[in-house]
Amino acid sequence: MSLTLILFFGFVAILLLALGWAVWEPRERRKLEADPRSLEEHGQRHATYLPQIRQALAPADYDFLSKRGVPRELQRRVRRERLGVARAYLAALRGDFQSLLRMASVIAVLSPKVAAVHEFERLRLTAKFTWRYQMIRWKLLTGLAPMTQLAGLSDLVSGLSVRMETAMNELGERAAAAADLASSINRRGLDVG
Repeated sequence: MSLTLILFFGFVAILLLALGWAVWEPRERRKLEADPRSLEEHGQRHATYLPQIRQALAPADYDFLSKRGVPRELQRRVRRERLGVARAYLAALRGDFQSLLRMASVIAVLSPKVAAVHEFERLRLTAKFTWRYQMIRWKLLTGLAPMTQLAGLSDLVSGLSVRMETAMNELGERAAAAADLASSINRRGLDVG
């Protein structure tokens, strides 16, 4: 075998290991994930907790600990635990996004004006979210605190939430108009059914 072939297979093996590691989620991490049943039940948890996550990852807290003479090992433990909380927040953000996507697919079925453009937009948004989610996840796993990217991802999910709420309101208005029309027809004695 040539050296080029060995290097090629080595590179492919490293890529496959990295892919497997990115997809694999240990049991501990699965326990951290929140399972949003619906937006009506839980609301937007990610928007509520972003300030606390921002505070937990703020460098000022770590500076305070080091100035107080807290042992290095305890400082590292605090940092690890706070990064774990940020990963749990990221998992909840992902759950909210997936819940919103399920809602979008239901709205797409109910809405008469859904075009292929909307489906492509949803696909593009999913790809964008997944890419950003994985990049933030990798940074958190390596010990970095990407607060601006985390806030941006939260804003993306909030924007989708607002769009879903608007679409639901439009569907409600259409349903109310259809019910009024059916009611007025029935009042005139014209039975449609």
